[in-house]
Amino acid sequence: LGRRCLITPTDVAVSEQVNAMIAAAVNEFGRVDVLINNAGGGEDQLGKPLDKITDEEWRRGIDVNLSSQFYCARAVIPHMAGQRRGKIINIASGYGLRGEKHNYMYACSKGGVIQLTRSLALTYAEHNIQTNCIVPGIFPHNERLMKFFKGGKFIPIGRVGYDEDLGPLAVFLSSEASNHINGELLIIDGGGLAGGIIPTGVMPQLP
Repeated sequence: LGRRCLITPTDVAVSEQVNAMIAAAVNEFGRVDVLINNAGGGEDQLGKPLDKITDEEWRRGIDVNLSSQFYCARAVIPHMAGQRRGKIINIASGYGLRGEKHNYMYACSKGGVIQLTRSLALTYAEHNIQTNCIVPGIFPHNERLMKFFKGGKFIPIGRVGYDEDLGPLAVFLSSEASNHINGELLIIDGGGLAGGIIPTGVMPQLP
């Protein structure tokens, strides 16, 4: 298709590795137009009692879910500001907007992503950088979560979300068609949050 790609294995929770990754991309392509912050983790803490979460687990979860998005934005913004154009798309979660029993780190980190999005949007709008946040609802990635959420029957549209639901939205936010959208949360959850009907039971602890 005439497209080039560059694969750079990176632990985005480590700022030095993030800086090296962005430097490699700029060296290869000459510029950075779009950043999608999509790293996430902490599933091992879902449903885990508060007193069973170690300091290391907490810090690692915050670093992967929140600090990584800060590190990546910090690394690309000088390039985007210099070229007077850029799109930053952060991925949060509906749990960043609402609570959940035994879901401490995940809810805190995703709520932080939402506020990071707003701060970046306000600060760098003058450099023609638009920062927005996709807020997915229920997108199960294993059978245990699919069973817990009962296939999404309680969601107004009657199903959970799939990867193909997210892709087109990210493409739109990466395009010039979204130039006047900045600092927004784009909730993609089939209407779950609109009616406040997402289950609030204890999340199943993953192995």
